[in-house]
Amino acid sequence: MTEAAFSYLQIYGFNEAETKIVVTAAMILLALLLVVAAEILTKRILLRIIVSVAKKTKTRYDDLLVKHKVFNWLAHMVPPLFLYNLAVPVLQFYPESIKVVQSVAMLYLTVIVILILLSTLDALLEFYNQSKASEKLPLKSFVQVIKTVVVSIGTVIIISGLIGKSPVVFFSGLGAFTAVIILIFKDSILGFVAGIQLTTNNLVRVGDWIEMPGYNVDGDVIDISLVTVSVQNWDKTISTIPAYALISEGFKNWRGMSESGGRRITRSVNIDMNSVRFCDEEMFEKFSKVQLLQDYLRVKNLEVSEYNKHHGIDAASPVNGRRLTNLGTFRAYLVAYLRNHPKIDPDMTFLIRHLQPTENGIPVQIYVFSNDQVWANYEAIQADIMDHVLAVLPFFELRVFQSPSGGDIAKAVQAMQTAFSGNKKLEG
Repeated sequence: MTEAAFSYLQIYGFNEAETKIVVTAAMILLALLLVVAAEILTKRILLRIIVSVAKKTKTRYDDLLVKHKVFNWLAHMVPPLFLYNLAVPVLQFYPESIKVVQSVAMLYLTVIVILILLSTLDALLEFYNQSKASEKLPLKSFVQVIKTVVVSIGTVIIISGLIGKSPVVFFSGLGAFTAVIILIFKDSILGFVAGIQLTTNNLVRVGDWIEMPGYNVDGDVIDISLVTVSVQNWDKTISTIPAYALISEGFKNWRGMSESGGRRITRSVNIDMNSVRFCDEEMFEKFSKVQLLQDYLRVKNLEVSEYNKHHGIDAASPVNGRRLTNLGTFRAYLVAYLRNHPKIDPDMTFLIRHLQPTENGIPVQIYVFSNDQVWANYEAIQADIMDHVLAVLPFFELRVFQSPSGGDIAKAVQAMQTAFSGNKKLEG
């Protein structure tokens, strides 16, 4: 066809140079028409058909491919492919231009391929994040690594194409710049390594509650990227921490508490040691009316009586043998009370114990687990328990130890004044 057109134009007086220009211009126009027609066919017809089919299918992944415009980028591959293949017949009279056009088409095609790969990776990541497996193994860091590699290789190919050098030359020369790269991108490299450690060792996941006092971080992890971890604190602020800081400085992860089904309650009340004494008959009778203590008192009283009888204990002195105390009975009451509490998990660690006595009294510690992990509910459970503990202490004739307040001092002064006034009246 080209030869026929060439001969035809020469009949009408066109010289060889003019004939080449006219034929090449006609071929370029025809090639452009083919490219436009192919683009219209792919973008206006085929792409719409693919999108409509994807929306009708039951699978989610094709919908994500549409969302991340993977098919759109695939459609963009048609023009550079046509340009590359049509360059030879269209520019046959100008062979030096063929290489330029094909190089431009290849560069454009390389960019499109990079964008297709990045969009496909985004679709894969979103598809994976919608599965249950993502809760145990987040892959965002790995996907970011793959993206970095894809963009780096693509950039080298594009630059080598622009300057007319082989990509192998660039890759072989990277070794000389390794030290400089490590120095400049030290934080990124540390974050990259730490991100892989966090992910592969399952140290932290999206949704975990973590604490890092050094960074004023206390909240839920909302994102784990290649070099950073984002945390939404309980005051709704967002903190971004370098991933390597979690590895180098350490952090507290509350995931174990969440997975256990319980949340620890540790509260202590300091008892005035001067209020601790043996139970007398009056106290025993009063305590026997408490339903939660009736079984304990019956068993304990029988056990103590048999022990004292077996060992021939002289009951004339209360210090001989074994005796019940108001503090011991109070601890038994706390055990029974918390065992019957609907919000306390009886199958997890359960302790009512004494801590080391101090100048502030003897601490009685409650160490149990609630079966409700919701923060507000958990705090309400603790508060209700401590309210009850403080309210029942006087019933066991125990006093809470606390530093004297202004009211205590005022009462003491008033008592002294009353006593002083009474003595003066007696003397008068």
